Amino acid sequence: MLIPQAIAYALLMGVPPIYGLYACLVPLIIYALLGTSKQLSIGPVAVTAILVMSGVSELADPFSEHFVSLVLFLGFLIGITQILMSLLRMGFLVNLISQPVISGFISAAAIIIIVSQLEESLGMSIPDVKHTYQTVSYALLHLGEIEWITFGMCLFSILAIMLLKKWKRSFPGALLMLLITTLVTYFFGLHDKGVSVIKEVPSGLPSFQIPPMSYEDMMALIPSVLTVTFIGYVGSIGIAKSMEMKNRDHVVRPNQELFALGMAKVIGAFFLAVPSSGSYSRTAINDEAGAKTTISSMIAALMVVLSLLFLTQFFYYIPKSVLAAIILVSVFGLINVSEAKYLYQVKRRDFFVMMITFVGTLVFGVENGIFIGVILSFVFLQYYSSRPHIAELVNIPGTTYYRNVNRFPEAKRSQEYMIIRFDNQLYFGNAGFFKDAIQSYVSKRDVMPKFLILDNTNMHDMDSTGLHVFEDIHEYLERQGIQLLIAGTIGPVRDFLKRSGFTDKLGKNHHYLNISDAVAHAEHRTLQEKSREVAVQFNEKRRSFLD
Repeated sequence: MLIPQAIAYALLMGVPPIYGLYACLVPLIIYALLGTSKQLSIGPVAVTAILVMSGVSELADPFSEHFVSLVLFLGFLIGITQILMSLLRMGFLVNLISQPVISGFISAAAIIIIVSQLEESLGMSIPDVKHTYQTVSYALLHLGEIEWITFGMCLFSILAIMLLKKWKRSFPGALLMLLITTLVTYFFGLHDKGVSVIKEVPSGLPSFQIPPMSYEDMMALIPSVLTVTFIGYVGSIGIAKSMEMKNRDHVVRPNQELFALGMAKVIGAFFLAVPSSGSYSRTAINDEAGAKTTISSMIAALMVVLSLLFLTQFFYYIPKSVLAAIILVSVFGLINVSEAKYLYQVKRRDFFVMMITFVGTLVFGVENGIFIGVILSFVFLQYYSSRPHIAELVNIPGTTYYRNVNRFPEAKRSQEYMIIRFDNQLYFGNAGFFKDAIQSYVSKRDVMPKFLILDNTNMHDMDSTGLHVFEDIHEYLERQGIQLLIAGTIGPVRDFLKRSGFTDKLGKNHHYLNISDAVAHAEHRTLQEKSREVAVQFNEKRRSFLD
């Protein structure tokens, strides 16, 4: 699978096929020595290929010498970035890209890849255009220009590969179709009848070369570096983690994975290897074939070495339409319709993030699409973080449990106290909302409670702005004649309140481990006050009687 996919994805990336094969040598060996996943298969992949093509094609013409040198320099820069992230223990940064963003982006990228293969799969010449829909429109308006042998070969290859995969997942259907169609093309002279072939592929192993580097090129490549770094690593670590969970015979260390993938790219760039990432399909087949260690990657690299030394003369007649078929079969499964349906049912917010990322990628391109998704995720995160869930709690009759009054309407509110739960950290982004919510709950009461019990169980952090708002609420409640009681405050927040002096200001007898203790205090104090009132009234009546 590795050889046909490497050739196909090299063409998708905009570089001659030989560079895809070079990416299956040094990077595989370096990762096998440094990586922590035993089954992960790295090499050229579709999404990385389209990202590289999209970014570098803005700076040079695909398949030109300058384009190839920029791609190699891009791989070097991506590797350096990943190594730095590893040394700085920044593997966590990939968590900033949410799953809906990744799903939307990859689904759109799959469609862009499919459209990019129309020219090779239909055998027609399609002019370079800026937008995906323009390519589709041109193809539909010029269906009469289809080269039917090419199209038939592509369609036959797609069906055959899919059927063979359904029959046995680990069977090398792509390689078999490549062999059959190459032999058919050679013996029947189809390359002279309109079928496009890849032609000359140099033999031999790559030599050590330093790719051309300049500050201007580096600055121009930064957007592509960031995009490929994050998307490539997210994909690779996701695949590696899935293998870890499946086999449970090794532990994947994210920062070490960053280092291994980075070193594979940096050293690979000096041996003419284009950027590579983890491939899910090849990793799954590697695992199903029984791979238990990274020796499997070294064996794969050895097979590529033998191919480069002795078989490149047979690559001449490989039809490009079959390579397009291999790409199309690989990316069909990347269009994640089921994820969109699932998110629509369970979390509309995530569904909208996925769809906007999807549309943004299709309309504005792969690099802009991923940034649109990331920014949108942060906007939603900030918005919902600034308006966290707040609930008034009531006692469930006959129990010691306190739950949201909206979920247990049969429970009665106490006129003596009110219980409020705040389900988030209290920081500058939501402090104002918190203050307004408390005042709103108090003002809606027909009879003012004597106590407000604040359940801090879910308040996992607090900043200085939150502290000031806490003080404001305390003062507001005192003006209303309401005592503030705090329950369930976790250790770090409790320490912060103590350092700030708020604990002493409020009074240590106003802090409780749980709601039940705070309620008991409120009820006891209320009972004491009622007893005092009764005693005062009795004394007044007695004094009046004696007078």
